[in-house]
Amino acid sequence: MIVELVSTGTELLLGQITNTNAPFLAARLNELGFSVLYQTTVGDNRERMKRVLQTALERADIVITSGGLGPTQGDITKEVTAAVLSRPMCFHADCAERIKRYFADRRLCMADNNLRQAMMPAGAKIVENNCGTAPGVIVEDNTAGKIIINLPGPPHELAAMFEASIIPYLKEHYGLQGAIVSRVLRTYGLGESALEEKIKDFILSQSNPTLALLVRNGVINIRITASAVNETAALQLITGLEDQIRPLISEYIFGIDDDTLEQAVGRLLLAKDLKIALAESCTGGLVTSRLTDVPGSSRYVTGSVVCYSNEIKVAQVGVPAAVLAAEGAVSQKTAASMAQGIKARYSPDIGLGITGIAGPGGATAGKPVGLVYIAIDGPAGTAGYQHYFNGSRTDVKHRTALAALNHLRRYLLTL
Repeated sequence: MIVELVSTGTELLLGQITNTNAPFLAARLNELGFSVLYQTTVGDNRERMKRVLQTALERADIVITSGGLGPTQGDITKEVTAAVLSRPMCFHADCAERIKRYFADRRLCMADNNLRQAMMPAGAKIVENNCGTAPGVIVEDNTAGKIIINLPGPPHELAAMFEASIIPYLKEHYGLQGAIVSRVLRTYGLGESALEEKIKDFILSQSNPTLALLVRNGVINIRITASAVNETAALQLITGLEDQIRPLISEYIFGIDDDTLEQAVGRLLLAKDLKIALAESCTGGLVTSRLTDVPGSSRYVTGSVVCYSNEIKVAQVGVPAAVLAAEGAVSQKTAASMAQGIKARYSPDIGLGITGIAGPGGATAGKPVGLVYIAIDGPAGTAGYQHYFNGSRTDVKHRTALAALNHLRRYLLTL
């Protein structure tokens, strides 16, 4: 069955709030085997909303709206739904009593306009809201075989109503839809175009499973999606394709689904029983922060020094003053000295040093903004890496942190 999600609310179009309802609904519906092929956002305008719902009904079997069920004059979703399906609006006494009880139980004064929420399209199925005052609505167009479901906008209300009432309704009405399952291969270190080139034959020949490349904050995800009669069968299809893809790009894959680079590094450090200390200049402790975001990281992160000034590089990390004088704070030798120095001072198994120019100022002749040096000192010796990153100061710091984590991951794989 084809589903279209319609998110209502001018505040969404103005960028005043982030739409979390559509991703939640899309994920849950796909897990249930329903095909979410369209998502639309429309403001609180009757004519535009009417056109959006009419278009949705032309191309989808099920239309699920979120938002616009509240008590104000701007909450028009039910009214527009009724108009599109040629239904009059009717007062629902049971809903009115429940709304009154909601306020009375909480010893709150109820404004008269709250009873607008008890107005329903004629013949609609009412969906109880256990987290708020706005009931949901299911309106069936039996002639066309289409359904519009109106859900409230507050995410906690929508999620609770969907889980408790809409899923059972969909299962009863449509039966089992099979399963749509996705697995994401998380990669770093190869650009989107180059990565696509390596698996292009599989992309061009895709059917079921399907393949898609998605760039997210410097990481490239390869999403493999399969549909089958059940989750087990779908996973078998995914595994079959993944087994063909992995040998082509294995060095760039650091995890699956929600894995992060810092988790991948943490697993390797634990597996090899190694500890690390860090000396960070241009990243300001960002790599340490990411590593220590992982629960249990105290087992492998011994400590960190943020050493922006040359004085701290010398006094706290052990960088030779002669290296700074000869090479400058931003150099490969300084990064190596930072990695070696932090390792010598605090006795971990691995030292990581990072120095660079995050900008927007600080550039010199031959050393532009975005120039970064990363060094690792450990059981395999000292390794150094040079990068040129563009973007804002925050972008340079973020990209440097990703690169440092990935270099560390690949260094650990050699041990």
